[in-house]
Amino acid sequence: MENVALVTGGSRGIGRAISLELAKKGFCVYLTYVSKPELAQEVVQEIEDKGGKAKSFCLDSSSWEDVASFFKTEIKDKVCLKVLVNNAGITQDGLLVRLKPEQWKKVIDVNLTGAFIFLQQAAKVMIKERYGRIINITSVVGQSGNAGQANYAAAKAGLIGLTKSAALELGARNITVNAIAPGFIQTDMTEKLPEEVKQAYVQKIPLKRFGLSEEVAGLVGFLASEQAGYITGQVIGVNGGLYL
Repeated sequence: MENVALVTGGSRGIGRAISLELAKKGFCVYLTYVSKPELAQEVVQEIEDKGGKAKSFCLDSSSWEDVASFFKTEIKDKVCLKVLVNNAGITQDGLLVRLKPEQWKKVIDVNLTGAFIFLQQAAKVMIKERYGRIINITSVVGQSGNAGQANYAAAKAGLIGLTKSAALELGARNITVNAIAPGFIQTDMTEKLPEEVKQAYVQKIPLKRFGLSEEVAGLVGFLASEQAGYITGQVIGVNGGLYL
């Protein structure tokens, strides 16, 4: 059976870079998306053009039923799932006193509950294989907080707690669980920031620039490798030295 790396939210930004990196490492990449199928297909095509293998799947990561069905039809007893990267995430920013219930719920559902659902399903498969690499993409905001992002920061902080708990439970089965906490990375999300806001953040970053998606993906590639077999329960920053 093929060795598969599953990347949620793998069609653009950091997820796209991660998908390409894991394909370079020799994995057949299964990437999920919820909108813009053309972008997902572009990633698949780029991987295949370079001699790799990839498939894309439209999947709502926050749906227990949809994810369970996906694992049943596409993963269990069909491929060898070696790596899970929980990367899917959204923002719906607003000051906490004005945050609407649906804004809170949607961000928690996608960024935290969705990661748990995928981790739970992947763990069931990996436990039988007695091997796995689970990598959760959290954020520097989950470590420091950020005004106007109470929902996002809470979800990303929760992902850190989930990472550490899962590492304790799964370590005996040779499954590592780690989190990567990017700082400000050049993506569609950060491009939407006003220029003066971006410059204000740059001044706080010791390296004086935003990071690249490829710099996050490089660390994912390492944590997914055999060389990272004794690293688990860790939160590793890729943030240019930024701690708000």
